Amino acid sequence: MTSKIIYNGNLRTTATHLQSGTVIETDAPKDNHGLGEKFSPTDLVATALGSCMISIMGIAGRTHNINVDLTECSIEKIMVADPRRIGEIVVHIYMKGQDSFTDKQKSIMEHAALTCPVYLSLHPDIKKTVTFHW
Repeated sequence: MTSKIIYNGNLRTTATHLQSGTVIETDAPKDNHGLGEKFSPTDLVATALGSCMISIMGIAGRTHNINVDLTECSIEKIMVADPRRIGEIVVHIYMKGQDSFTDKQKSIMEHAALTCPVYLSLHPDIKKTVTFHW
């Protein structure tokens, strides 16, 4: 088992990662009857994409001796209706770790990001707009 999730009432949950004991709390967004005071479940999906992308880039960096330490990622989740779902995730990746990157290094990093497990697991109807800032 990966996690245990408890519904706390008031559209909030507490998820516990069983291996580490790490806890994530969620709240429904304001536009869907919640208070929007914590990540919503769909926020976590979008955030997981960015986290996975830069984690896989970190693995590729280790493999190819490319420093990507302190690389940052910003996420914008765009919801659509009928049915309510994530319509688009906009990702901006700000490359850091070294002063410049060669074309080959850029290609390696972009390939790593765009083949991460979360990216490949998302439904194809979810638009993924990814911009790398070198």
